[in-house]
Amino acid sequence: MNDFRTAPTLATEALSMGYGARRVIDGLDVSLPSAKVTAIVGPNGCGKSTLLSGLARLHKPDVGSVLLDGKDIQRLPSRQLATQLALLPQEAVAPEGLTVTELIRFGRQPHQGWLRQWSAEDQRVVQHALLAAGLEDLADRPIDALSGGQRQRAWIAMTIAQQTPLLLLDEPTSALDLGHQIEVFELVRHLAGHGRTVVMVLHDLASACRYADHLIAMCDGKIVDQGAPDKVVTPELVRKLYQVECTLLTDPDTGSPLLANVRRAKQTVCV
Repeated sequence: MNDFRTAPTLATEALSMGYGARRVIDGLDVSLPSAKVTAIVGPNGCGKSTLLSGLARLHKPDVGSVLLDGKDIQRLPSRQLATQLALLPQEAVAPEGLTVTELIRFGRQPHQGWLRQWSAEDQRVVQHALLAAGLEDLADRPIDALSGGQRQRAWIAMTIAQQTPLLLLDEPTSALDLGHQIEVFELVRHLAGHGRTVVMVLHDLASACRYADHLIAMCDGKIVDQGAPDKVVTPELVRKLYQVECTLLTDPDTGSPLLANVRRAKQTVCV
């Protein structure tokens, strides 16, 4: 697997986006730490997925910009952007009968062209992606015959084959049971350990605290706080985001915050 020791920077400046007249995120300044896992958390409708879409250039800003190594991504050629940044949407769907290897091969498309056809290097990258995702024994299995965790790892393997230093994941563990969630999170940690910058939208604050190096907490289209989980997550933040009370403990193994005695709070407002 490639090591990305000089990963490009990804940041926003005064970023505002919406749908028609409805403003969803407003004036965000974000700088994502390189070669780390960042989790974007917050209540439903707070703008998490909209921010991720903006970072991936799927949603054009109304105001402000997304900067890749200081350059506005709106001005970058699509092929160049595809060699720097990969996105795994929340509901990725593969054609019926497609095998794991065939799916992963799609990750090499940004590296193909009229003068650059499939090569031994492409095949080597696909094999490394299979190995990194722990799918070498399932290489010829149809995607629709996999378990939920295996299927999600296959999609992530496709982004590994794309060989981008930046990886954006929209709720990568949604609808997965606990065991399959851990499969995916451990793979994400593995990728960051090899220098990739990973940004993922998560609903589960506990998982974000355990597996992310950096949290961006959002509410009502604004950033409430950002930083290391043990610095950002407080009972006050949890109450503000989710209208619940909790007692915070410290995981003795990882040092990450643990939520205990969680209960409904009186309604509060994000500020």
